[in-house]
Parts: sequence; structure tokens; C-alpha cells
Amino acid sequence: MVSTVQNTDVRQKDADAVVVAVTSDAVFDPGADEGDAFRVGLAFPLLQALQRVNERLLEQNPSESLLFDIILITTSSQRQQQSSQIMRSTRHHGLEVGRFCFSSEDNFLESLLENNVQLFLSTDRNETSQASQRGVLSALLDQRAASSPSEQLRVLFCGDTVVQPNAAGPMSTIQHDAQSFPAQLGKMRQRFGMLDSPLVIILMVSQGGRDSCSSALQVLRSCGVGVDEAYCLAGAPQSPILSLLHPHFLLSDDFGELEE
Repeated sequence: MVSTVQNTDVRQKDADAVVVAVTSDAVFDPGADEGDAFRVGLAFPLLQALQRVNERLLEQNPSESLLFDIILITTSSQRQQQSSQIMRSTRHHGLEVGRFCFSSEDNFLESLLENNVQLFLSTDRNETSQASQRGVLSALLDQRAASSPSEQLRVLFCGDTVVQPNAAGPMSTIQHDAQSFPAQLGKMRQRFGMLDSPLVIILMVSQGGRDSCSSALQVLRSCGVGVDEAYCLAGAPQSPILSLLHPHFLLSDDFGELEE
């Protein structure tokens, strides 16, 4: 059974909003609390960055409808018993979560589909794998997310996935789906100028040379995704550049963890 609770403390987003679902275990540390509220987890800077994009969009246009709509999903039966504390924690830490979804581990996919989730973020590889298999674009969060900036959303695309000729996951549909997360992200990025943007889109191609990077850029541009920074590693280690980029998450059909 899936239970969805609207957060009456925040203004509900319009139908044009980009729905992003994040697991509560990623946002709050399940083993630590501060009185009535949980301590923040590794995805806390990510949620702050998503909110910052919304704030800047509304500063430019108070009637803007293309905003991030954040959903907090809880699948742990133990955490569901702490639902009131989870809700209080979002208020305590100033997080604008639109809805809270409580479901079992067996039917959390139902909650993603019912809420038209366009991007699912979790620290659990099994959850991201299941969601991806059901066609929901997913990203696996790791400890790097904790050191990502809170004032700027930094999204990293895996160019190797973008140019795969036989790709079969959610990323392979971006050229044909104007409502996909990447396409909507591209529209958001177009709302801002070249400088001082709260949203930065990065392309990293791990294998291949300049031709592979050029092909990936063309694919993204064809679906309206402009790239701020592009890196062609040509087989070189990822870690040195990732330590400088500080992306919040990686968009790739294999949602593999970034190289340590």
C-alpha cells in the first residue's frame, strides 16, 4: 500500500513541474537526530540546490511553472513509524518538500509511477536498478553528494551512455521525449544566462576521443540540453576531475557509481 501526504506548509507545484523523488534515508541520517528532527544526510545539499534553482526562477518570473517538485519517499518500515519526525525534519531544516510518500520496499515503484516521477534518487543500488527497469530515470547517490554545493545544482551526464548505439534504458529516450527529465532540465537552463547560473550541466565522456565527445554534445543539443562544461577523458581516471567538478549526481543508464 502506498500513502501520499501533501505538505501543506509549502505551495504545491503546477502540472508543468519537474518531479524529483529522493529517498528519506538519503536526505536524513537514519541513525542521528537533533531533538525532534533528524540530522541531515548526504543528499541535503542536493535538495538545497534544487530549491535554489526554484528560487531564482521565481525571482525572474513569479508566475513560472517550470519548477522542481520534490517528493520524499520512505520505504523502510522502521522509518515509516517515524513519519511525523520526517515531516518535522523537513520543516526544521527549511526543505520545501511538496509530498511525502510512504510505501513498502515491494511497492515503492508504484509510488514513483503514481506521482509521475521524472527522476528518482537513492543511495540504494537495488532501488535505482528496479526504477530504471520500469523506465524511471534514476541516479545513485554516494558520499560525494555531501560535499556538493548548496547554491548551484551541478548535473553530470555520462556521455558514454548518451552515444551508445544500442542503449535501452531511460536515457536512450531523451531524443524522442520532450517531457523527459533531461529535456526539461535543458529548458530550465535556458532560463538563465551564461554567468551566475544556479544550474550547471556537465558532460563527461570517459572513453573515446574528441569524436565521441562531439557526438554526445550533438545528441544532448538535439533534445534541447545545452552543456556548460564538457570533458573528454579518453580513458584517463575520473577521480581527479570529479574532485573538482563536485556533481550532485550522474545521469547514466547504468547508474554506476562514479570511480573512486
